[in-house]
Amino acid sequence: MASADAYVDEMLSRKFGKEVTNYFAGSPLNRVGFLRTDHTFLNAAVKHGSTSFLLFNNNAPLVKDPSKLAFVNYKDVQGLIGDDPFKSSEKQLVAEYNSSITRPLLVLLGLDERRKEGFTYKRWSGAPFFALDVTPTGTLQKQAQSVIEAVEAKGLRFQFSRSHMEFSREEAAIFSMGRAIIDWNKRNPYCAQCGSPTISVWAGTKRICPPTDQALTTTVIKDGTSEKSVVERPPCATRNAISNISFCRTDPSIIVAVVSSDGKKALLGHNGRWQPYWYSPLAGFCEPGESVEEATRREVWEETGVRIGRVVIHSTQPWPYPNSLMIGAIAQAIPGEEEIRLDNDAELADAKWFPLDEVAESLEKFTSPMGEPAGPGYIEGKLRVPPEKAVAHQLLKAVVDGYLE
Repeated sequence: MASADAYVDEMLSRKFGKEVTNYFAGSPLNRVGFLRTDHTFLNAAVKHGSTSFLLFNNNAPLVKDPSKLAFVNYKDVQGLIGDDPFKSSEKQLVAEYNSSITRPLLVLLGLDERRKEGFTYKRWSGAPFFALDVTPTGTLQKQAQSVIEAVEAKGLRFQFSRSHMEFSREEAAIFSMGRAIIDWNKRNPYCAQCGSPTISVWAGTKRICPPTDQALTTTVIKDGTSEKSVVERPPCATRNAISNISFCRTDPSIIVAVVSSDGKKALLGHNGRWQPYWYSPLAGFCEPGESVEEATRREVWEETGVRIGRVVIHSTQPWPYPNSLMIGAIAQAIPGEEEIRLDNDAELADAKWFPLDEVAESLEKFTSPMGEPAGPGYIEGKLRVPPEKAVAHQLLKAVVDGYLE
């Protein structure tokens, strides 16, 4: 179902308050994941008049301007995806697989059920949304380039950026899903089990390793006549067992606002690659066999030498660069274990305890995205922190607003 951040009067809401929906989350679309294998639905939805396509060129989205995504219709992409892109069943796609032929990468994002003029299929209705990779590649270079030139002739352009933080929240969530899934497909063209080329199925959300490849043939002499025969590919464990490597992955990572044992300071770190005076809550990836709470305690100790106790999950944020889930937490240092040491891990160039009133001032006046210059009102030497749309900002804001109380 589409996300909803409206306050619902229930026991959990009364106890813990309104759920925090961070930027890149809160999609207005119902993903209808169970319809990704229904090619009758997909082929009808892709050509419907209410359907919108979000195009990506080398992971850059098509935009009207830096703050507004641009969506196109079926006729705009027909030359690339063809008349019936989902005509063949998955079984047929596997049987006819030919690694020398490039197939369009088309991803079902979901249905906007608020659109009453949308598409209806059985008991589901809404305007369909798809993401489409138009990066010129393989045997589709000319078709993709033609689409690119046509949309750019309309005054649209592809927005290449390290991060996209100016879209509306709903558009950011749609962009986040599309970018992450397309990027995952492009990063995984080969099977992680046997190394053979893979094919994208399930409307872009799964890759499988076919047992044969029409591009691999051998000549067989039979009754004095030479015939071409398709070569069987090597056996692969992904074909006969459940395999998580076949599905889109999300890498869990923690980010934590650490408060001093007396509740008066916050621990922030600075990486040498970041701009001067820009500090952020500590972060790192979860490791196998490790809970989120354990990962949080480990990362804080490894990077700063500080030991923390109870870890409380505050909120999460999908981060499509390329495919992380930031798990935002708040924790408190253990008394007597607050001395900062940076000789465990060389990741940070500096870490400091900042008074909460200084953090509060920076949250209000001195925010900027990582890698970007400070705003016009910045005072040299003042603490700089992540912007409001980052979960890092929301964690610090919760702390200075009295979350621990």
